[in-house]
Amino acid sequence: MLDSLSKLYDRDLLKLKSEIEAYKNEADLWLIKAEISNSAGNLCLHLIGNLNHYIGHQLGGTDYQRNRPLEFSDKNVPRTVLIEKIEATRAMLKSILPNLSSETLAQNHTEEFYGGNDTNEFFLIHLLSHLNYHLGQINYHRRLIN
Repeated sequence: MLDSLSKLYDRDLLKLKSEIEAYKNEADLWLIKAEISNSAGNLCLHLIGNLNHYIGHQLGGTDYQRNRPLEFSDKNVPRTVLIEKIEATRAMLKSILPNLSSETLAQNHTEEFYGGNDTNEFFLIHLLSHLNYHLGQINYHRRLIN
């Protein structure tokens, strides 16, 4: 199961990288248009923060410190920095996911979600669907802007 999840996370983070690179004008990553409330740049920062917090820090024991409000308020982060953060997140996942034990997967996740009533395995699947939800938003944003 972890091998499949690792492949899916990597595939989708590569797609995130591709979407960020596909913006013709780098400044457009930060545009908000019509009723879209988040820019692609902010959604990218949010996904990076989300994965590094829940998988890197909570499951892998990294020293990542999340600043969730900054994920949505930071602006004009260079595309190169976003790409570096995506690549660092890919590397983090490749180092942590394969090393999670079946005991860790079976443990209840933190009380931050659903009162701690779901397993870490369930939460890893939830995080993958969260990644894809926002990846779709970024794709739509890019096509609307470009």
